[in-house]
Amino acid sequence: MTGSTKNYRWAFSSDFLVIEPYLFMNNRQLFLQHLAQTTDFPLLIEVEKAEGVYLHGPNGEKYIDLISGIGVSNVGHRHPKVLEAIQAQLDKYLHLMVYGEYVQSPQTKLAEALCKTLPPHLDNVYLVNSGSEAIEGALKLAKRYTGKRNIISCVNAYHGSSHGALSVGGNEIFKRAYRPLLPGVTNIHYGALADLEQINPDTAAVVMETIQGEAGIRVGTKDYFQALRKKCDEMGALLILDEIQAGFGRTGKFWAFEHFEIVPDIIVCAKGMGGGMPIGAFIANKEVMGVFKNNPLLGHITTFGGHPVSAAASIATIEVLKNESLIEQVEGKANLIKSLLIHPKIQEIRNKGLMMAVKFESFEVLKPIIDRAIALGVITDWFLFCDDSMRIAPPLTITEEELKKACQLILQAIEAS
Repeated sequence: MTGSTKNYRWAFSSDFLVIEPYLFMNNRQLFLQHLAQTTDFPLLIEVEKAEGVYLHGPNGEKYIDLISGIGVSNVGHRHPKVLEAIQAQLDKYLHLMVYGEYVQSPQTKLAEALCKTLPPHLDNVYLVNSGSEAIEGALKLAKRYTGKRNIISCVNAYHGSSHGALSVGGNEIFKRAYRPLLPGVTNIHYGALADLEQINPDTAAVVMETIQGEAGIRVGTKDYFQALRKKCDEMGALLILDEIQAGFGRTGKFWAFEHFEIVPDIIVCAKGMGGGMPIGAFIANKEVMGVFKNNPLLGHITTFGGHPVSAAASIATIEVLKNESLIEQVEGKANLIKSLLIHPKIQEIRNKGLMMAVKFESFEVLKPIIDRAIALGVITDWFLFCDDSMRIAPPLTITEEELKKACQLILQAIEAS
Protein backbone atom coordinates (compact mmCIF):
# COMPACT_ATOMS: atom_id res chain seq x y z
CA MET A 1 0.00 0.00 0.00
CA THR A 2 1.29 3.48 -0.83
CA GLY A 3 0.25 7.05 -0.16
CA SER A 4 1.60 10.57 0.15
CA THR A 5 1.57 13.65 2.31
CA LYS A 6 2.59 17.18 1.35
CA ASN A 7 6.35 16.54 1.26
CA TYR A 8 6.74 12.79 1.68
CA ARG A 9 5.94 9.60 -0.16
CA TRP A 10 5.29 6.55 2.03
CA ALA A 11 4.94 2.84 1.40
CA PHE A 12 4.10 -0.17 3.57
CA SER A 13 6.06 -3.36 3.18
CA SER A 14 5.37 -6.55 5.10
CA ASP A 15 7.88 -5.57 7.77
CA PHE A 16 8.07 -1.80 8.05
CA LEU A 17 6.91 1.59 6.93
CA VAL A 18 9.26 3.44 4.55
CA ILE A 19 9.06 7.25 4.45
CA GLU A 20 11.22 9.13 1.96
CA PRO A 21 11.35 12.76 0.78
CA TYR A 22 9.16 13.45 -2.25
CA LEU A 23 9.72 16.64 -4.16
CA PHE A 24 7.47 18.01 -6.85
CA MET A 25 9.97 19.33 -9.41
CA ASN A 26 9.14 21.75 -12.19
CA ASN A 27 10.66 21.40 -15.66
CA ARG A 28 13.63 23.61 -14.86
CA GLN A 29 14.47 21.58 -11.76
CA LEU A 30 14.10 18.32 -13.67
CA PHE A 31 16.39 19.70 -16.40
CA LEU A 32 19.08 20.50 -13.86
CA GLN A 33 18.63 17.25 -11.94
CA HIS A 34 18.38 14.64 -14.67
CA LEU A 35 19.71 15.99 -17.99
CA ALA A 36 23.47 15.91 -18.56
CA GLN A 37 24.78 19.47 -18.49
CA THR A 38 27.31 20.99 -20.87
CA THR A 39 28.12 24.06 -18.75
CA ASP A 40 27.51 25.35 -15.24
CA PHE A 41 25.50 28.23 -16.70
CA PRO A 42 22.88 27.03 -19.22
CA LEU A 43 20.53 29.65 -20.65
CA LEU A 44 17.53 27.94 -18.97
CA ILE A 45 15.07 29.43 -21.44
CA GLU A 46 11.97 27.24 -21.19
CA VAL A 47 10.14 26.85 -24.48
CA GLU A 48 6.54 25.69 -24.76
CA LYS A 49 6.07 26.33 -28.46
CA ALA A 50 8.03 27.60 -31.45
CA GLU A 51 6.71 28.95 -34.71
CA GLY A 52 8.32 30.95 -37.49
CA VAL A 53 11.04 33.10 -35.93
CA TYR A 54 9.53 33.03 -32.43
CA LEU A 55 9.99 30.91 -29.33
CA HIS A 56 7.22 31.05 -26.74
CA GLY A 57 7.66 30.37 -23.03
CA PRO A 58 5.11 28.86 -20.61
CA ASN A 59 4.35 32.20 -18.94
CA GLY A 60 3.75 34.32 -22.02
CA GLU A 61 7.42 34.97 -22.86
CA LYS A 62 8.10 35.61 -26.54
CA TYR A 63 11.56 35.61 -28.10
CA ILE A 64 12.80 36.38 -31.61
CA ASP A 65 15.24 33.57 -32.43
CA LEU A 66 18.18 35.31 -34.11
CA ILE A 67 20.41 32.22 -34.09
CA SER A 68 18.07 29.56 -35.56
CA GLY A 69 19.09 26.96 -32.99
CA ILE A 70 22.68 27.54 -34.21
CA GLY A 71 21.97 27.52 -37.92
CA VAL A 72 19.34 24.76 -37.91
CA SER A 73 15.98 26.44 -38.53
CA ASN A 74 16.79 28.00 -41.91
CA VAL A 75 13.12 27.81 -42.95
CA GLY A 76 11.88 28.84 -39.52
CA HIS A 77 10.43 26.77 -36.72
CA ARG A 78 7.68 24.33 -37.71
CA HIS A 79 7.33 25.49 -41.30
CA PRO A 80 3.91 24.25 -42.54
CA LYS A 81 5.39 22.45 -45.55
CA VAL A 82 7.93 20.66 -43.34
CA LEU A 83 5.19 19.62 -40.89
CA GLU A 84 3.05 18.40 -43.77
CA ALA A 85 5.90 16.25 -45.10
CA ILE A 86 6.60 14.83 -41.64
CA GLN A 87 2.95 13.94 -41.09
CA ALA A 88 2.66 12.29 -44.51
CA GLN A 89 5.71 10.12 -43.77
CA LEU A 90 4.46 9.24 -40.27
CA ASP A 91 1.45 7.66 -41.95
CA LYS A 92 3.71 5.39 -44.05
CA TYR A 93 6.64 4.07 -42.01
CA LEU A 94 9.38 5.02 -39.57
CA HIS A 95 12.71 3.19 -39.22
CA LEU A 96 12.82 -0.02 -41.27
CA MET A 97 16.42 -1.20 -41.51
CA VAL A 98 19.99 -0.01 -41.12
CA TYR A 99 21.05 2.49 -43.78
CA GLY A 100 21.79 1.27 -47.28
CA GLU A 101 19.81 -1.99 -47.46
CA TYR A 102 16.17 -1.16 -48.24
CA VAL A 103 14.96 1.11 -51.02
CA GLN A 104 13.17 3.90 -49.16
CA SER A 105 11.50 6.65 -51.15
CA PRO A 106 12.38 9.56 -48.79
CA GLN A 107 16.08 8.66 -48.97
CA THR A 108 16.23 8.21 -52.73
CA LYS A 109 14.22 11.37 -53.44
CA LEU A 110 16.34 13.40 -51.03
CA ALA A 111 19.57 12.15 -52.60
CA GLU A 112 18.24 13.13 -56.03
CA ALA A 113 17.17 16.57 -54.77
CA LEU A 114 20.57 17.20 -53.17
CA CYS A 115 22.46 16.19 -56.31
CA LYS A 116 20.34 18.59 -58.36
CA THR A 117 21.70 21.47 -56.26
CA LEU A 118 25.31 20.44 -56.92
CA PRO A 119 27.74 20.26 -59.85
CA PRO A 120 27.50 16.95 -61.75
CA HIS A 121 30.74 15.66 -60.23
CA LEU A 122 29.05 15.44 -56.80
CA ASP A 123 26.49 12.77 -57.53
CA ASN A 124 26.51 10.31 -54.60
CA VAL A 125 25.03 10.92 -51.16
CA TYR A 126 25.63 9.15 -47.86
CA LEU A 127 22.93 10.13 -45.34
CA VAL A 128 23.74 10.27 -41.63
CA ASN A 129 22.30 11.81 -38.46
CA SER A 130 24.40 14.90 -37.75
CA GLY A 131 27.28 17.11 -38.81
CA SER A 132 29.81 15.35 -36.61
CA GLU A 133 28.85 12.00 -38.09
CA ALA A 134 29.09 13.41 -41.61
CA ILE A 135 32.63 14.66 -40.88
CA GLU A 136 33.58 11.22 -39.53
CA GLY A 137 32.36 9.59 -42.72
CA ALA A 138 34.12 12.12 -44.94
CA LEU A 139 37.45 11.62 -43.14
CA LYS A 140 37.18 7.84 -43.45
CA LEU A 141 36.28 8.16 -47.12
CA ALA A 142 39.27 10.40 -47.90
CA LYS A 143 41.71 8.06 -46.15
CA ARG A 144 40.22 4.96 -47.76
CA TYR A 145 40.12 6.43 -51.28
CA THR A 146 43.59 8.00 -51.31
CA GLY A 147 45.35 5.35 -49.23
CA LYS A 148 46.96 8.19 -47.26
CA ARG A 149 46.65 9.01 -43.56
CA ASN A 150 47.51 12.70 -43.08
CA ILE A 151 44.80 15.34 -42.76
CA ILE A 152 45.12 19.13 -42.86
CA SER A 153 42.57 21.36 -41.13
CA CYS A 154 42.46 24.95 -39.90
CA VAL A 155 43.27 26.85 -36.74
CA ASN A 156 40.03 27.70 -34.90
CA ALA A 157 38.04 25.30 -37.05
CA TYR A 158 35.04 23.54 -35.55
CA HIS A 159 33.80 20.32 -37.15
CA GLY A 160 32.03 18.61 -34.23
CA SER A 161 32.66 16.89 -30.90
CA SER A 162 33.19 13.22 -31.73
CA HIS A 163 36.79 11.97 -31.60
CA GLY A 164 37.56 12.22 -35.30
CA ALA A 165 35.77 15.54 -35.73
CA LEU A 166 37.48 16.90 -32.63
CA SER A 167 40.84 15.74 -34.00
CA VAL A 168 40.48 18.03 -37.02
CA GLY A 169 39.15 20.87 -34.92
CA GLY A 170 41.49 23.80 -34.50
CA ASN A 171 41.26 24.94 -30.90
CA GLU A 172 43.48 23.28 -28.31
CA ILE A 173 41.30 24.32 -25.37
CA PHE A 174 38.59 21.96 -26.62
CA LYS A 175 41.02 19.18 -27.57
CA ARG A 176 43.59 18.88 -24.81
CA ALA A 177 41.40 17.01 -22.30
CA TYR A 178 40.77 14.20 -24.82
CA ARG A 179 44.20 13.49 -26.22
CA PRO A 180 45.50 11.29 -27.74
CA LEU A 181 43.33 12.03 -30.73
CA LEU A 182 43.62 11.07 -34.41
CA PRO A 183 47.30 11.17 -35.47
CA GLY A 184 48.60 12.85 -38.60
CA VAL A 185 46.54 16.05 -38.31
CA THR A 186 48.16 19.42 -39.09
CA ASN A 187 46.53 22.84 -38.69
CA ILE A 188 47.00 25.70 -41.13
CA HIS A 189 45.61 29.24 -40.95
CA TYR A 190 42.37 29.75 -42.85
CA GLY A 191 42.82 32.26 -45.65
CA ALA A 192 46.63 32.27 -45.51
CA LEU A 193 48.01 31.52 -48.98
CA ALA A 194 51.51 30.74 -47.69
CA ASP A 195 50.17 27.94 -45.46
CA LEU A 196 48.91 26.02 -48.49
CA GLU A 197 52.50 24.90 -49.03
CA GLN A 198 51.96 22.46 -46.15
CA ILE A 199 49.70 20.40 -48.42
CA ASN A 200 52.03 17.68 -49.74
CA PRO A 201 51.97 14.27 -51.47
CA ASP A 202 51.27 12.56 -48.12
CA THR A 203 48.09 14.58 -47.53
CA ALA A 204 44.90 12.52 -47.82
CA ALA A 205 42.59 15.51 -47.48
CA VAL A 206 42.21 19.12 -46.51
CA VAL A 207 39.05 19.61 -44.44
CA MET A 208 37.87 23.20 -44.14
CA GLU A 209 34.77 25.19 -43.31
CA THR A 210 33.91 27.15 -46.42
CA ILE A 211 33.01 30.01 -44.07
CA GLN A 212 34.59 29.65 -40.64
CA GLY A 213 31.76 29.69 -38.10
CA GLU A 214 32.94 29.33 -34.52
CA ALA A 215 36.01 31.43 -35.33
CA GLY A 216 33.59 34.35 -35.62
CA ILE A 217 32.55 34.33 -39.31
CA ARG A 218 35.78 34.46 -41.29
CA VAL A 219 35.45 34.59 -45.06
CA GLY A 220 38.23 33.56 -47.44
CA THR A 221 38.82 35.20 -50.81
CA LYS A 222 38.14 33.70 -54.21
CA ASP A 223 41.87 33.72 -54.95
CA TYR A 224 42.53 31.75 -51.77
CA PHE A 225 39.98 29.05 -52.52
CA GLN A 226 41.09 28.69 -56.11
CA ALA A 227 44.70 28.33 -54.95
CA LEU A 228 43.55 25.75 -52.40
CA ARG A 229 41.73 23.77 -55.08
CA LYS A 230 44.77 23.86 -57.35
CA LYS A 231 47.16 22.75 -54.59
CA CYS A 232 44.93 19.82 -53.61
CA ASP A 233 44.82 18.72 -57.25
CA GLU A 234 48.58 18.94 -57.59
CA MET A 235 49.19 16.87 -54.45
CA GLY A 236 46.44 14.30 -54.99
CA ALA A 237 44.61 15.40 -51.83
CA LEU A 238 40.83 15.49 -51.56
CA LEU A 239 39.21 18.80 -50.64
CA ILE A 240 36.47 18.37 -48.02
CA LEU A 241 34.35 21.48 -47.50
CA ASP A 242 32.32 21.62 -44.30
CA GLU A 243 29.05 23.46 -44.95
CA ILE A 244 27.29 22.24 -41.83
CA GLN A 245 26.51 25.86 -40.91
CA ALA A 246 27.02 27.60 -44.26
CA GLY A 247 24.95 25.35 -46.50
CA PHE A 248 21.26 25.41 -47.42
CA GLY A 249 21.05 29.05 -48.39
CA ARG A 250 22.52 30.76 -45.34
CA THR A 251 25.16 32.72 -47.29
CA GLY A 252 22.92 33.79 -50.17
CA LYS A 253 23.69 30.78 -52.36
CA PHE A 254 22.54 27.23 -51.76
CA TRP A 255 26.14 26.19 -51.11
CA ALA A 256 28.73 28.67 -49.87
CA PHE A 257 31.45 27.27 -52.18
CA GLU A 258 29.48 28.69 -55.12
CA HIS A 259 30.75 32.16 -54.13
CA PHE A 260 34.32 31.07 -54.92
CA GLU A 261 33.86 29.24 -58.24
CA ILE A 262 35.37 25.97 -57.09
CA VAL A 263 34.03 22.46 -56.54
CA PRO A 264 35.09 20.32 -53.55
CA ASP A 265 35.68 16.57 -53.74
CA ILE A 266 33.45 16.00 -50.71
CA ILE A 267 30.80 18.34 -49.31
CA VAL A 268 29.50 17.93 -45.75
CA CYS A 269 26.13 19.26 -44.58
CA ALA A 270 23.68 19.01 -41.67
CA LYS A 271 22.06 21.71 -39.44
CA GLY A 272 19.82 23.67 -41.86
CA MET A 273 19.24 20.55 -43.93
CA GLY A 274 16.31 19.07 -42.01
CA GLY A 275 13.98 21.94 -41.24
CA GLY A 276 14.43 21.18 -37.54
CA MET A 277 14.81 17.39 -37.84
CA PRO A 278 18.15 15.62 -37.22
CA ILE A 279 19.95 14.70 -40.44
CA GLY A 280 23.31 15.15 -42.14
CA ALA A 281 25.15 13.98 -45.24
CA PHE A 282 28.50 13.76 -46.94
CA ILE A 283 28.41 13.89 -50.72
CA ALA A 284 31.08 12.86 -53.22
CA ASN A 285 31.55 11.33 -56.65
CA LYS A 286 30.13 7.83 -57.07
CA GLU A 287 33.58 6.44 -57.85
CA VAL A 288 35.01 7.87 -54.63
CA MET A 289 32.07 6.73 -52.50
CA GLY A 290 32.32 3.26 -54.01
CA VAL A 291 35.35 2.37 -51.88
CA PHE A 292 33.04 1.80 -48.91
CA LYS A 293 31.57 -1.29 -50.60
CA ASN A 294 34.52 -3.63 -50.21
CA ASN A 295 37.82 -4.31 -48.43
CA PRO A 296 36.02 -4.22 -46.04
CA LEU A 297 32.43 -4.35 -47.15
CA LEU A 298 30.16 -2.14 -45.05
CA GLY A 299 33.04 0.33 -44.87
CA HIS A 300 30.81 2.87 -43.17
CA ILE A 301 27.66 1.97 -41.25
CA THR A 302 24.85 3.92 -39.59
CA THR A 303 21.65 2.56 -38.10
CA PHE A 304 19.45 5.65 -38.20
CA GLY A 305 21.18 7.64 -40.97
CA GLY A 306 18.66 9.01 -43.45
CA HIS A 307 15.73 8.31 -41.13
CA PRO A 308 12.66 8.47 -43.38
CA VAL A 309 10.93 11.20 -41.37
CA SER A 310 14.05 13.38 -41.33
CA ALA A 311 14.60 12.72 -45.03
CA ALA A 312 11.03 13.76 -45.84
CA ALA A 313 11.52 16.95 -43.82
CA SER A 314 14.74 17.66 -45.72
CA ILE A 315 13.05 17.30 -49.10
CA ALA A 316 10.40 19.78 -47.96
CA THR A 317 13.11 22.16 -46.73
CA ILE A 318 14.79 22.18 -50.13
CA GLU A 319 11.44 22.86 -51.79
CA VAL A 320 10.66 25.73 -49.40
CA LEU A 321 14.06 27.35 -50.00
CA LYS A 322 13.42 27.27 -53.73
CA ASN A 323 9.68 27.96 -53.94
CA GLU A 324 9.68 30.86 -51.46
CA SER A 325 12.79 32.50 -52.99
CA LEU A 326 14.38 32.65 -49.54
CA ILE A 327 17.95 32.42 -50.80
CA GLU A 328 17.49 35.37 -53.14
CA GLN A 329 16.37 37.50 -50.16
CA VAL A 330 19.40 36.77 -47.98
CA GLU A 331 21.70 39.56 -49.15
CA GLY A 332 19.03 42.22 -48.81
CA LYS A 333 18.18 41.13 -45.28
CA ALA A 334 21.85 41.05 -44.32
CA ASN A 335 22.33 44.57 -45.66
CA LEU A 336 19.30 45.72 -43.68
CA ILE A 337 20.82 44.37 -40.45
CA LYS A 338 24.13 46.11 -41.19
CA SER A 339 22.33 49.38 -41.87
CA LEU A 340 20.41 49.20 -38.59
CA LEU A 341 23.05 47.92 -36.16
CA ILE A 342 25.09 51.10 -35.89
CA HIS A 343 26.37 52.05 -32.44
CA PRO A 344 29.67 53.30 -30.97
CA LYS A 345 30.11 50.01 -29.09
CA ILE A 346 29.85 47.99 -32.34
CA GLN A 347 33.32 47.82 -33.84
CA GLU A 348 32.68 45.69 -36.92
CA ILE A 349 30.15 43.41 -38.59
CA ARG A 350 31.56 40.43 -40.50
CA ASN A 351 29.26 38.35 -42.64
CA LYS A 352 28.56 36.20 -45.63
CA GLY A 353 24.85 36.53 -46.14
CA LEU A 354 22.91 35.83 -42.93
CA MET A 355 25.90 34.24 -41.26
CA MET A 356 26.97 37.25 -39.19
CA ALA A 357 29.28 38.33 -36.37
CA VAL A 358 28.89 41.69 -34.61
CA LYS A 359 32.15 42.61 -32.89
CA PHE A 360 32.42 44.40 -29.53
CA GLU A 361 35.45 45.37 -27.46
CA SER A 362 35.45 42.22 -25.34
CA PHE A 363 33.40 39.37 -23.90
CA GLU A 364 32.95 41.46 -20.77
CA VAL A 365 31.19 44.10 -22.88
CA LEU A 366 29.25 41.61 -25.00
CA LYS A 367 27.88 39.19 -22.38
CA PRO A 368 25.66 41.72 -20.54
CA ILE A 369 24.30 42.87 -23.90
CA ILE A 370 23.35 39.30 -24.84
CA ASP A 371 21.72 38.77 -21.43
CA ARG A 372 19.80 42.02 -21.69
CA ALA A 373 18.69 41.24 -25.25
CA ILE A 374 17.27 37.90 -24.10
CA ALA A 375 15.41 39.66 -21.30
CA LEU A 376 13.98 42.04 -23.92
CA GLY A 377 12.94 39.14 -26.17
CA VAL A 378 15.79 38.60 -28.65
CA ILE A 379 18.01 35.51 -28.52
CA THR A 380 21.58 35.96 -29.70
CA ASP A 381 24.82 34.25 -28.73
CA TRP A 382 28.59 34.40 -29.08
CA PHE A 383 31.07 32.05 -30.80
CA LEU A 384 33.11 29.23 -29.32
CA PHE A 385 36.43 30.69 -30.45
CA CYS A 386 35.46 34.34 -30.71
CA ASP A 387 33.75 35.54 -27.56
CA ASP A 388 33.89 39.25 -28.36
CA SER A 389 31.39 38.88 -31.23
CA MET A 390 27.63 38.42 -31.25
CA ARG A 391 26.22 35.65 -33.43
CA ILE A 392 23.35 36.62 -35.74
CA ALA A 393 21.94 33.88 -37.97
CA PRO A 394 18.15 34.25 -38.09
CA PRO A 395 15.78 31.96 -39.97
CA LEU A 396 15.87 32.91 -43.63
CA THR A 397 12.10 33.36 -43.38
CA ILE A 398 12.43 36.39 -41.09
CA THR A 399 10.65 39.46 -42.44
CA GLU A 400 12.06 42.96 -42.70
CA GLU A 401 9.68 44.13 -39.98
CA GLU A 402 10.85 41.35 -37.66
CA LEU A 403 14.46 42.25 -38.41
CA LYS A 404 13.80 45.91 -37.64
CA LYS A 405 12.20 44.97 -34.33
CA ALA A 406 15.07 42.62 -33.42
CA CYS A 407 17.73 45.23 -34.23
CA GLN A 408 15.86 47.87 -32.24
CA LEU A 409 15.85 45.58 -29.21
CA ILE A 410 19.57 44.80 -29.61
CA LEU A 411 20.35 48.52 -29.70
CA GLN A 412 18.18 48.96 -26.62
CA ALA A 413 20.16 46.19 -24.91
CA ILE A 414 23.43 47.89 -25.84
CA GLU A 415 22.24 51.19 -24.36
CA ALA A 416 21.10 49.49 -21.16
CA SER A 417 24.32 47.54 -20.61
